[in-house]
Amino acid sequence: MRRHRKVKIVATLGPSSSDYETIKTLFEAGADVFRLNMSHGTHADQKARYDIIRRIEAETGRPIAVLADLQGPKLRVGTFGNPQTLAEGAPFRFDLDPAAGDAQRVSLPHPEIFAALVPGTELLVNDGKIRLRVLACGPDFADCVVTSGGVISDRKGVNVPDVVLPLAALSAKDRDDLEFACQIGADWLALSFVQRAEDVFEARELAQGRAAILSKIEKPAAVRAFDAILAASDGIMVARGDLGVECPVHAVPPIQKRLVRACRAAAKPVIVATQMLESMIESPMPTRAEVSDVATAIYEGADAVMLSAESAAGRYPVEAVSTMDSVARSVESDPTYREIIESSRRADRTSVADAMVAAAREIAETTDISAICAFTQSGTTASLIARERPRVPIVALSSVDAVLRRLCLTWGTHCVATPALHRFREAVVAAVGAARDYGFADETNQIAVIAGVPFNVAGSTNILRVAPCDERLIYRTDPE
Repeated sequence: MRRHRKVKIVATLGPSSSDYETIKTLFEAGADVFRLNMSHGTHADQKARYDIIRRIEAETGRPIAVLADLQGPKLRVGTFGNPQTLAEGAPFRFDLDPAAGDAQRVSLPHPEIFAALVPGTELLVNDGKIRLRVLACGPDFADCVVTSGGVISDRKGVNVPDVVLPLAALSAKDRDDLEFACQIGADWLALSFVQRAEDVFEARELAQGRAAILSKIEKPAAVRAFDAILAASDGIMVARGDLGVECPVHAVPPIQKRLVRACRAAAKPVIVATQMLESMIESPMPTRAEVSDVATAIYEGADAVMLSAESAAGRYPVEAVSTMDSVARSVESDPTYREIIESSRRADRTSVADAMVAAAREIAETTDISAICAFTQSGTTASLIARERPRVPIVALSSVDAVLRRLCLTWGTHCVATPALHRFREAVVAAVGAARDYGFADETNQIAVIAGVPFNVAGSTNILRVAPCDERLIYRTDPE
């Protein structure tokens, strides 16, 4: 099954999309990666969905990536009994007293927050609908003034955008969920509440190479430390929900653009997520503004766009995926898209592999090459080619299933499993076969084949060949 677009689609599974027929239809409609949201459902629920994904993968012969999204620490106020109204300008106290709250105070059972507060710090409650500024604070209290009032009720979430909280990104639940996700075979782990690179190191140590690490950028502290977080991560998610709560809403678009470009320069996949087609939770048609939002992420060069509640709990999960697929095809057929993508290409090349993939892209753009076929043992070669954003398809070939599945998140890659190869002639023949089998080329075309010799050694990209797709010519002219 061939996708006729380069950007990937991530679809979250949930109550609306847990059965075999729906998940298969989502895949056929265009979903390349399935997200398991560990904030909802039991391990048994997630395992059942995972097994269905692998069944569909086996039936279709196309690798499918599974992204397990960890919940992260949840900071919430205590209980009130009855909702309370906080008026602008009124005093309000947070403390550790578990007694029911009222219009003057409430419990905030997180000593770590009090430890990080200073006068002037802003506290946001209920997705920023209520805002307070700290006037005085101590290890067990914070006296505030309400700067934006509203109704507050039991266990609403709290955000503290101004400071780095002394909290690990992984709670006890997250550690259990991480181990579960690795045991069932998840390909990517998405980390919530990342504030610094050390949060990524902790998750990587626990994963022990069983899954790639994707950091969610949803806090101002993560934006400030982004370079270090990107270096420590295998991929990034621009999680615009919490980011839009903790940052001024007008700051989110330039942050998104900057992060997407940085990820592309680093040859690491980036997902743009949250509220992309939110109206399709209830409506079979998106708004024009939502379509424009999805298109903007694609024009920026994002590797993937993501559906959350639209596919997990909405009434029209398949229509949401189909809409994203249609938007992507339309954008990528626009001549302006190529102009934007190519003008944003960065030429920081410092290795033989960098030079090889750049050469492959230039050859494909100046001759009649139909596809670039990359043999990859670790995924690096295919990722470097994707960074170039070539005009022709990228066919990633590997004997390592885990690598192919992870590459399902990378822009433009069509992933094909091959046996372990030992000679370059075998690689050329396999590349031609894959290009022809999946409709990327016919016997009249040529392809670029890029690989590393010796074979099956990660990081050895050092050979590039333009090969005809007529197998008789390959066998007669290809060197050993």
